[in-house]
Amino acid sequence: MKLYTFKQAPNAQRVQVFIDEKNIEIERVEINVRDGEQFKEPFQSMNPFNCIPFLELHDGTIISETVSICRYLEELYPNPSLLGVSSENRALIDMWNRRLELDGFTPILHALRNKAPRFAGRVIPGTRNDLKQIPAVAERGLDIFKILLNRINSHLSTSQFVAGIEFSIADITGYFMMEMSEFFEIEIETSFPSVFRWHSLIKSRPSIPK
Repeated sequence: MKLYTFKQAPNAQRVQVFIDEKNIEIERVEINVRDGEQFKEPFQSMNPFNCIPFLELHDGTIISETVSICRYLEELYPNPSLLGVSSENRALIDMWNRRLELDGFTPILHALRNKAPRFAGRVIPGTRNDLKQIPAVAERGLDIFKILLNRINSHLSTSQFVAGIEFSIADITGYFMMEMSEFFEIEIETSFPSVFRWHSLIKSRPSIPK
């Protein structure tokens, strides 16, 4: 297998942490997405969505999308489980991971891409075009993200990890959601103390890039 990635991209980092938590050895191929390398062959044909990460299997099959890659790897390397070991556990982890993606990771991603100057001309992931950054999109994304922060702050006051007592893919998603939000300089420690406690806990894990 080969993992095509870019070590500074949040979704690529999510997959890499998943891999490192499982202590899996996978060949990595770095694609410089900032320089547009993903639009060149053979990468364009391998993944026409022009995003990373994506996984190439031994028979040439390509799996893209962060959670899809993680699900495949979980099947091959079930221990330690990051997607759940029981029906209830799997459902809860999936529920929280989905909620963090919908109400946190995706809104803050679009807020960042519509605000940060470095994303001018590439507002939509996997594109290079003349779509303009829209301040209102950034503002609304930040609004949605802050609503989520309030909700998970309450939840994390009684839960060590996002989906219970064990570290899971939901914590990985949440951690990199928070990392993207740093651009907006949201005061977390006093406004969302349970989120701050949890984020500090996740940051201390050896798998998290320092």
